[in-house]
Amino acid sequence: MDTDELSVVLPSSTTSGLSLSLHPLPILNISEHLTRLKLQTKSNLPFVLGALLGTQNGREVEIVNTFELALEEGHDDKVDHGFLVQRRDQYKQVFPSLEFIGWYTVAPAPTSRHIALQEQFTGYCSTSLLLLLEPSSSAPASSDITSQTLPFRAYEPSVEIRDKKTRSVFIEAPYKVETGEAERIAVDWTAKGGGGSTSLESHLQTQRAAVKMLHERILVLVQYVTNVIAGQVSEDHTTLRSLSALIASLPASESKGFRKEFDTEYEDVQLTAFLSALTKSTNVLNDLVDKHLVMNGVSREERTTGPGPRRRMGRLGGMPGDWAMHS
Repeated sequence: MDTDELSVVLPSSTTSGLSLSLHPLPILNISEHLTRLKLQTKSNLPFVLGALLGTQNGREVEIVNTFELALEEGHDDKVDHGFLVQRRDQYKQVFPSLEFIGWYTVAPAPTSRHIALQEQFTGYCSTSLLLLLEPSSSAPASSDITSQTLPFRAYEPSVEIRDKKTRSVFIEAPYKVETGEAERIAVDWTAKGGGGSTSLESHLQTQRAAVKMLHERILVLVQYVTNVIAGQVSEDHTTLRSLSALIASLPASESKGFRKEFDTEYEDVQLTAFLSALTKSTNVLNDLVDKHLVMNGVSREERTTGPGPRRRMGRLGGMPGDWAMHS
């Protein structure tokens, strides 16, 4: 059985002439898919299945995007083809240049189970690729520099003749990570936590750290006073006088004047936010009305004039009175 499992992939001496490029987005999608399923199923190695989208020009293939696949109920190894076709067509409407070029999963190595899954994708792509994520792999055996840094393996389907019989096998295909300018910016933005370098977020993070530190120190003082009252700690009159002076210097936050001023400021801020949201919604609605009128062939002049009869201008730009006189 072990020999049969190992023979699913041809030896490394068999080379693939495929020129494969892997973009960062599929790497992030597959990693996120695996992490999410781990948390949902409470399993270290859940079954992950998805489709690869990209472009193919002869033997040059680029993997650009991915989407998740579903299995039929009651069948762990049967792909839900209706869901696959629906998602593929939806992506095709948004990205017309991308085609279904393969599928991905997570496993230590390809097995006969992957051969059975591979045969289900032949109707969408005659040579559908397999991108395998090996989460437990620390150092891939391939000598390629790129594959040593990522736990991904790419496989190309092939046919082997053994004992006068043909069978489906995989050939490992080398790949390279290729990124564009927009992808590098997006990956860098994601690595920093989604815009963590913006001035607003930096300011809020600083304020949050300051408030957290203040809260921790206040808790220390409250605990000290509690212990002194309980007789667990000896009294330090210098510290107690400092605390008394600090409390006396605080504003009377429960007075009517403070509450009134606070409520006024709070209402002003809420009103400003509401007006901003209302202005933005009005602008969006105005754009929508303009597009609707353009689609229905209504000019801006007709919209501003209204549905009633329009005033007729006189000859050569004259007033209605002049028109009446000439008529």
